[in-house]
Amino acid sequence: MEILTFLFSTCISKKNIMFKGFLPSVPGFFLILIPIFCNSCNNSSSKRDPDQEKIQGKSFPVEKLPVQQNNESQSTKPIASNNQDTTKSTDSKTNTLHKGMLWVPGGTFMMGGDNSQAAPDEYPKHKVTVDGFWMDSREVTNAEFSKFVQATGYITTAEQKPEWNELKKDLPPGTPKPPDSVLVAASLVFKPTDHPVNLNDYSQWWEWKKGADWRHPQGPESNIDGKDDYPVTQVSWYDAVAYAKWAGKRLPTEAEWEWAARGGLKKKIYPWGNEGINQGNPKANSWEGHFPDYNSERDGFYGLAPVATYHPNGYGLYDMAGNVWEWCADWYNYNYYKTLDKKGVSNPKGPAKSYDPDEPNAQKKVIRGGSFLCNDAYCSGYRVARRMKNTPDTGMSHLGFRCVKD
Repeated sequence: MEILTFLFSTCISKKNIMFKGFLPSVPGFFLILIPIFCNSCNNSSSKRDPDQEKIQGKSFPVEKLPVQQNNESQSTKPIASNNQDTTKSTDSKTNTLHKGMLWVPGGTFMMGGDNSQAAPDEYPKHKVTVDGFWMDSREVTNAEFSKFVQATGYITTAEQKPEWNELKKDLPPGTPKPPDSVLVAASLVFKPTDHPVNLNDYSQWWEWKKGADWRHPQGPESNIDGKDDYPVTQVSWYDAVAYAKWAGKRLPTEAEWEWAARGGLKKKIYPWGNEGINQGNPKANSWEGHFPDYNSERDGFYGLAPVATYHPNGYGLYDMAGNVWEWCADWYNYNYYKTLDKKGVSNPKGPAKSYDPDEPNAQKKVIRGGSFLCNDAYCSGYRVARRMKNTPDTGMSHLGFRCVKD
């Protein structure tokens, strides 16, 4: 019996109120619900400061990980045109201390929703100023994450058995403990259907799969052989933070991420401008067709694509839309934008604590950028302003990250 099915049926019968307001058109619907059922928890609560977490299976704290500088970038040629309209070219300065990274110049912009698809938590639009920073030109790859694991012996969240006493802290009070047979090292794997399904029932296309982890993103029968230049997935926020510290970097703030995704464009919907995701030449890796039973693969891929497959934005950054969602440093708070100074803020670090009205028990971190599963009928996650969230101990087959450096 899968933990996903077990907890889903339990919450339907005992916690029906959890599903009020969830509509098929809500972008990232599955990311809103799944974490409270299926977190692959490590040996610490998601409410703890991750800087104090100990690397799994090791006796030394994350901040004392050996630091590797100068990560090499993967070289992949773009295959599609992005039809950019008014993108400004920028000084993509780089040097030997920042291999695989690009300089994102500082500036001021209006952060928040730009079209009718914007959700309430994307408002109000507000003035934000960020200092310049270095950013990975593309998502962290399997090859890069492998070097980290080999150097440190790190064990990811998904490779460990969940601890029920920690897991239940993010669940509604009274949620019963699932059978021990499903409290195993596992992660969430996308499972396409062969027919249309009710998009309110996310369990139709997600599976809690034993043995799924970054080396086996679709389960124990899968592997990443020959996919060194694909984005690493099935990594929790804790895993991403540990990698970033080892690499001498950090995760971007939500404000930095959106500023970088806009690539110098003002008040545009996507990293390439306003042209719809399904118009013109393929611009990002997304779900094209009828979700989740038919993908036309117009963009060239059914699932993940190698990093840097499509043209970059105005700052030279690849995959700021689609392919995999990306972890940010900030806690997610539904009301955060409403609390900011109307005159503007500089280098915001996010709220002091997490709050999601749909799941008030769960502590969540921001994720950005959409994935290969997003489409306009279900998930417009590739919009630059789109906010999404997930508990920091969750790994999924469409969730990765990139790093920044001051």
